[in-house]
Amino acid sequence: MGQQTKTAQSFLEFALDQGALQIGRFRLKSGRDSPYFFNTSALYTGAALHRTGMFYAQAIRASGISMDGLFGPAYKGISLACATAICLSEGYGINTRVFFNRKETKPHGEGGRFLGGLPFGRLLILDDVVTAGTSAHEAVESIEESGAYPVGLVIAFDRQEQGRHGGRTAVEEIANEYRIKVIRLAKFDDLKLWIAGKPEYAELAEQFENLT
Repeated sequence: MGQQTKTAQSFLEFALDQGALQIGRFRLKSGRDSPYFFNTSALYTGAALHRTGMFYAQAIRASGISMDGLFGPAYKGISLACATAICLSEGYGINTRVFFNRKETKPHGEGGRFLGGLPFGRLLILDDVVTAGTSAHEAVESIEESGAYPVGLVIAFDRQEQGRHGGRTAVEEIANEYRIKVIRLAKFDDLKLWIAGKPEYAELAEQFENLT
């Protein structure tokens, strides 16, 4: 399973404290049972968004990836991109442009499909969780249609679930198909290792080991 990074451990502790990560027994939308539930909607306070933005900013900085702007897919990616841009400026003196897409083209006012202007240059996509990867695929297509170039994807949590074609996880498919770098604050393997080290979750540890 590999070694769990300190960043992943810190992020999981933070997510649990904020209620974004919940441990127990859950019935997912797919009908499948799961011993955990992850939802970044619980991070929507000023303090939580700021801390989340710092996690993203630190991960981007540590990756060494070169980019001209951040792209936040509607809707959850919008707040993540804003928080991260603020933290990049605040913590590292990096003043980067932020772009968002609309779910529907706006016919009036400034119009168009994007906020922040027409995307350009090398863009880093920021999203919350990858399950099937649908949002990431749509974001890449939007960026390429605008003439910009996606260079990477930063996500809070990788469920490491199988992709659309089998043989690879959804995240691996995205990285391979578009030849972009994927940066994860934490992944399911990190969560399994983290759970295994907590006696209070001993009864659920086997379920995590058997979950694929």
